[in-house]
Amino acid sequence: MRDADAQAPGTRADGDRDRDSSGRARNSRPRDALGRPLPRNAAGEPPTADQAMPPVKALAEAQRLLDAGRPFHAHEVLEAAWKTAPDAERDLWQGLAQIAVGLTHALRGNARGAAALLRRGVSRLDAYPDHGPHGIDVAGLRARGTDLAQSIESGRISALEPAHLAMRLRA
Repeated sequence: MRDADAQAPGTRADGDRDRDSSGRARNSRPRDALGRPLPRNAAGEPPTADQAMPPVKALAEAQRLLDAGRPFHAHEVLEAAWKTAPDAERDLWQGLAQIAVGLTHALRGNARGAAALLRRGVSRLDAYPDHGPHGIDVAGLRARGTDLAQSIESGRISALEPAHLAMRLRA
């Protein structure tokens, strides 16, 4: 049972949630490299833009973040692209975002969640050709995501080793 005086994550001392100008809930607390909230006065990782970018730019930024070991932040970029993608590409972008969240869970040590999200993300890519729009390597991502999920579940790789989780978004 939670202490009535405890402050819930994403709330201010007055009990109100952080909100953006449109009234959407936002958590303005700094975050660590894996997206976990830190105390408000802590130094955290630089935030990622949660505004949509052109697809090729979003893919480049997400790849830069993945290469830097920041899959949570790559997920944020991919999620922004998913939310503004044309209907024909929405599952593709959502799948990419879920794969990035799977990598986040792997780095946080949550093997079960990592494998589940990797598989969910891969399944969203099934409807797309091997070389998807914007140069996305759909076939490579399906194969790599499936292999990572199996390797994490079987214990063949440590869910805590960033080098084992490398992922290429484009061919």
